[in-house]
Amino acid sequence: MSRAFVKEMDGDGSEDIPELAISPHRNLVTPAGLAHIVETLRRLDGELATARAAEDRGTVARVERDLRYWSSRRSTAEVVDPVARTETVRFGCTVELQTGAGERVRFTIVGEDESDPGHGRISYVSPLAVSMIGAAAGDEIEFRGGAASIASIE
Repeated sequence: MSRAFVKEMDGDGSEDIPELAISPHRNLVTPAGLAHIVETLRRLDGELATARAAEDRGTVARVERDLRYWSSRRSTAEVVDPVARTETVRFGCTVELQTGAGERVRFTIVGEDESDPGHGRISYVSPLAVSMIGAAAGDEIEFRGGAASIASIE
């Protein structure tokens, strides 16, 4: 086989690391979300220094890519302060839903980088959050193939 068709690899692990995708949506964040971004940047700066000292080019490339992503997210972050009391669902609210079966489920609407559905934090651009934003207690929304009512908004 001709060597022209073989990609030479030097084994450093830095070959073409793809950039992390930046969302086209506004970068709304809670104050905790902004703190998470700042902490992530601090941690990555430390990882970069360690990787450079070890001359680990693969890790340097990965961390530099991650720093580009998180630096962009920091520069575009729009902090949305929590509202003490609201009558309708909005960014930063915690919403409790009650299903027809009597199950109660709580979600907090947060920024995309803060989202962790397994822990009840959903992105404001998720279909569930979009269906809840602007709704009031007692309103019904589609949830898990059925209907749920908004029991409370905090």
